[in-house]
Amino acid sequence: MPRGRPPKTRIAAGPAVPPIDPARRDRLRMRLLHWYDHNRRVLPWRAAPGETADPYAVWLSEIMLQQTTVAAAGPYFRAFLDRWPRVTDLAAAPREEVLARWAGLGYYARARNLHACAQAVADNHGGRFPDTEAGLLDLPGVGPYTAAAVAAIAFDRPTVPVDGNVERVTARLYAVTTPLPDAKPELRARAAQFAHDYRPGDFAQAMMDLGATLCTPRRPACHRCPWTGECAAEAREIADDLPARLPKGERPVRHAVAFVALAPGDALRIRTRPEGGLLGAMTEVPATPWREGAPWDEAEALAHAPLGPTGWRMLPGTVVHVFTHFRLEARVMLRRMTRAEAAALDAAEAGEAGDPRWCKPEHLGVAGLPSVMAKLVEHAGVGNRQQGLPF
Repeated sequence: MPRGRPPKTRIAAGPAVPPIDPARRDRLRMRLLHWYDHNRRVLPWRAAPGETADPYAVWLSEIMLQQTTVAAAGPYFRAFLDRWPRVTDLAAAPREEVLARWAGLGYYARARNLHACAQAVADNHGGRFPDTEAGLLDLPGVGPYTAAAVAAIAFDRPTVPVDGNVERVTARLYAVTTPLPDAKPELRARAAQFAHDYRPGDFAQAMMDLGATLCTPRRPACHRCPWTGECAAEAREIADDLPARLPKGERPVRHAVAFVALAPGDALRIRTRPEGGLLGAMTEVPATPWREGAPWDEAEALAHAPLGPTGWRMLPGTVVHVFTHFRLEARVMLRRMTRAEAAALDAAEAGEAGDPRWCKPEHLGVAGLPSVMAKLVEHAGVGNRQQGLPF
């Protein structure tokens, strides 16, 4: 393991659960695989029947699909493969370009880890992914689920990766009524009992497809399920209620004011956020800190404005962006600068952290604006979908 990186916490196997009857396990496996052979989804990263899975494509898709839908990830996946067809190509790319092309997928630590992982594979493994869960788990940004998914799908290792779809299928199959997240250890332990040397990659994808297409969060199609008659939740008519979840608390609200500064020709003032943390190393427009409590009033917000408080105009309306753990409500202030003012701003911010700079409108689509920043820019009337911004 590279020096300076702490060892990852490996998730324990989970509590002891009653062993599944081998005959029932084999029956369920074969019924699901038969269903999968006739109903498998066609996905851009999925190998066709009879083809060997590409570990790079499997890994890339799994990283993109964390907290992202299949529909949203598809175009990004194709664009990444077109730009970087091999993991060594991705490893050699400037990280700034990787972050820019990731913009819009969210959870930007994934993009930083994606690049670091590609470099580790290229530098430490000769451009070939490790073919075991343990080896994969030692890569940057690869957790227990991703390691199991790549091991099963790309290398046919007998393991069962447990994502949200697999959790839901397993909770219903066994009528596990313990709410999530407390039920996770039991669900992992029960899913692990299906691990087998026979077609482990297909079985893993079959479980995912079952959850995505039939055993859906609402109104599951139990009558079409290959496990109908075997499912405890179906028998008890509680499938729609599982998996149970603890009530979610309200998201706290943070407030900010963003400053959209435009030079002649509508060039936009942007900078790079600090490493680490939320949106780390991504592109942003200048703004006040994001704070909880009272919204910023105009006078105190202007103390953070580039080139001083004069010349700014508060725009009507509020931009709302929901993150996992909080809700951001931001106002936007706009200032159109003369050439002299733009030059003065360059001089005032020369050498500052974040590399403050101007971005021409035609380059906004590749500037790496995350979704929240694109919303703020759009609110000021700058950019559009044709320029590739992820609005």
